[in-house]
Amino acid sequence: MFQGAVAGPLIPMSQALLLSSWPRSKSSLALSLFSMIVVTGPIVGPALGGWVTDSYSWSWIFYINIPVGLFAAAMVWILYRKRDTPARKLPVDIVGLLLLIVWVASLQVMLDKGKDLDWFSSTTIVVLTIIAVVGLALFIVWELTEKNPIVDLTLFKQRNFLGGTISIAIAYAIFFGTLVLLPQWMQGYLGYRAVDSGLATAPLGIFAVIGAPIMGRILPRSDARIIGTFAFIGFAIVYFMRSSFYIDIDEGHIILPTLLQGIPMALFFAPLTVIILSGQPPEKVPAAAGLSTFGRVFFGGIGTSLANVVWNNRTILHHEILTQQSGPTNPMFNAQMDTYHSLLSLGKPASYALFDQTVQTQAAMMGLNDVFYGAAIIMIMIIPLIWITKPAKSAVRVTRPQVRTETTGGVWEAVATSAECTERTTTKNAVRL
Repeated sequence: MFQGAVAGPLIPMSQALLLSSWPRSKSSLALSLFSMIVVTGPIVGPALGGWVTDSYSWSWIFYINIPVGLFAAAMVWILYRKRDTPARKLPVDIVGLLLLIVWVASLQVMLDKGKDLDWFSSTTIVVLTIIAVVGLALFIVWELTEKNPIVDLTLFKQRNFLGGTISIAIAYAIFFGTLVLLPQWMQGYLGYRAVDSGLATAPLGIFAVIGAPIMGRILPRSDARIIGTFAFIGFAIVYFMRSSFYIDIDEGHIILPTLLQGIPMALFFAPLTVIILSGQPPEKVPAAAGLSTFGRVFFGGIGTSLANVVWNNRTILHHEILTQQSGPTNPMFNAQMDTYHSLLSLGKPASYALFDQTVQTQAAMMGLNDVFYGAAIIMIMIIPLIWITKPAKSAVRVTRPQVRTETTGGVWEAVATSAECTERTTTKNAVRL
C-alpha cells in the first residue's frame, strides 16, 4: 500500500516536469525519450529479477531499488531545487479518495482471488463484486458533483482524451497480461530457469530503445493516429505469431516474436500520449497525465489477473477435450500405457500420472495459444478508438517561410509566416528599381 501511494504520482509528475522543462517545439521528442525509458522496465525487469533470484535471494529484487531510488531523488533535487512553480492550496476530496480506494481495492482483490475461491460460488467474491460496483457508481456521481474532485472525470468529455486513454489502457492490459504469462509457461512447462525465461523476453527492448528517438523526430511531422494504428497492427502480428507455439518449440522461435514486438512498442507510447494531452491547457496537463496513467496501470493489473484466469479456463477446457477418449476402451490409450510400462518400467499409477502430465502440458500450450489469438483480435478491434479523436497537432508546426515580394514606392517588403508568428519586415531603400 505504501509503495502504491508513493509510486502513483511518479509518472504524471515526471511527464509534467518533462513537458515544462523542454522547449515546446521538442515536446514530441521528450515524450519519445520518456517512452524509451518506460519500456525498459518490462525489458530489464524479468531478466534482472530472474538473475538476482537464481544467484542470490528473492529479497534482493526489492533491496536493489534502494540505491536506484536514492540516486533518482538526488538528481531530481539537484536539477529542480531552485525551480519555483506556481502552487495552489485546494481542499482534498476525502470522500472521493475513500470511494476510489474502496471500489478499486474490491475489484482488484475480486479478480486476484476469484480463481482460488471458485468465483461467484464464493460469498466473498459476490460481496467484493457488489462493493466494487456500488462504490464505482457512488464515486462517479460524487466526482461529477464535487467542486474540487480528486479525479477530474470531465476530461473524458474531450474526444482525444477519451479515445486515447481507453485505447492505451486496453493495450497495456493485453501487453502486461501476456508478458506475465510467457515466463510462467516457459518455467512451468518447458523447464526454463527464471533467469533464462527473463533473458528470452529481454530482446523486446532492442527495437523499442532504438526506435524511440527516431519516433521523436517523425512524430511532429506525422499524424499520431496513423502511427498508433501501425503500432496496434504490429502488436496483432506478434500475437498471431505466438498463437502457433508448440511444446517442442526452440528458444529462437520464442525470441523472434519478442524481438519484433519492440517495433510496435516504439510506435505505441509517444503517439497515444500526444493524442491524450493534445488540446489540454497547461493547468490540466498533470490531471490528464495522472488520470491516463491511473487507467493504464490499473488496466495493466486487471489484464494480468484476467490473462491468468483465461489461460487457466482454456487449459481446463482443452484438458477435458483431450482426455475424452482416454480410457480402457480406447486401443490407442491402452497401447500408450503399455509403452510406458515396457519402456519406462512404470506401474499403472505412474503411467496414468505421466499421461496426465503430458496431456496437461499440451492443454496449457493450447490454452496459451488461445490467449495470444484473442489478444491479436482485441488489438485490431481497438484501432477505431484512435480514429474517434481529432488529429493531434504537434506542439509547434514548423513551416517553410513564405516570402512575398512586391514593389511599393521602390521599397521591397518581405512577409515571413510561420506556425506561431507572422512578422512583417520592411527594408527601406534597400533595393530600388
